[in-house]
Amino acid sequence: MGINIEQLQKTKPIKELLRFGIINIDKPSGPTSFAVSQYVSRSLKLTKTSHLGTLDPQVTGVLPVSLDRACRLSGFLMHRDKTYVGIMQLHDEVSDSRLNEVITKFLGTITQLPPVRSRVKRAEREREIKTFEILEREGKNVLFKTRVQAGTYIRKLIHDMGEQLGGAHMLELRRTEAGLFVEPCYNLYDFDKAVSVYKSGDDSLLRKMIVPGEIVSELYPVLELKKESVVRVLRGSPIFKRDILGKSDLERDEHAAVFTGEKFIGMYRAVNEGDVVLVPEFVFN
Repeated sequence: MGINIEQLQKTKPIKELLRFGIINIDKPSGPTSFAVSQYVSRSLKLTKTSHLGTLDPQVTGVLPVSLDRACRLSGFLMHRDKTYVGIMQLHDEVSDSRLNEVITKFLGTITQLPPVRSRVKRAEREREIKTFEILEREGKNVLFKTRVQAGTYIRKLIHDMGEQLGGAHMLELRRTEAGLFVEPCYNLYDFDKAVSVYKSGDDSLLRKMIVPGEIVSELYPVLELKKESVVRVLRGSPIFKRDILGKSDLERDEHAAVFTGEKFIGMYRAVNEGDVVLVPEFVFN
C-alpha cells in the first residue's frame, strides 16, 4: 500500500500535523542546531522538538526539526546519507591532476577520527564517501559537492585531504540533503511569518511547511493492520500473522511502518517467532 503524504499534508487538522510532523528548516550560520530546534519549539508552544542530524554553528542548510511525537521517529529517519556543498581552501599551489588524484583516494570507505570538539566518543570509525565532485575552482579555492554516509565529518575530511596536498581547510559548508529532506527548505524568517499568520487564524503557510510524520513510510516497508486488531495493538500488543492484511515478507530484525488505512499505528520490528510477526518499537497513540 502507498501513503499519500501530500494529501495528508493538505487534509490533516493542523493540530495533528503539529503533534506529528517535521519542518525542514534552512539553518543559518551562527546558532547551534539545538538552538534552532528550541526556537521552533518555543514559537509553536510545543512540548518537545528535536533536530535530525547536527550541523556545526557555522554550517548552513537542511536541518529537519521533528515536532512533538515525531521526535520518536528520529532513530528511523536520521541515519541516512547526507549531501553537502562547500568551499575548500588549499594552502599550496596544487595542480588539478594532483587534486583529483588525492580526492580519488578518499572515495569509498575511509577511517575517521572525530574532531576533538565533537560530542561523540573519539574513536576511529569507518565512514563511506559516496561521491566528491569539484564544481568549480578559482586558484586555491575549490567549490565541491559531496555525498557521504551519515556521521561523516566534512571538516575533518577536508583536513585529511589537505595533509596530502600541503594543507587545506574548509571555508564554507552547506547541507543540501539529509535523507528524505532536501532543498528548498524554510528559513527562520519564512517560519516566523507562517507562525504569525497561524496565530491570527490562518494555518495555510504553516501547513505547507509541515511534513507529516507518516513520511517514514517512504523509507520502510508498509504493512496494513486489520481494523479489528487496532485497539489491541495500540495497547502495545505484538502483531500476529492474523492481524495483517496480506503477507509479511520481512526478515528478522527488519523494520516496518504499520498502518490501518492512512492511520499510522507505529514502527515495528520483525521477529517471526511462531504466530508473532512483529513487536512494537514505537506505538503512536
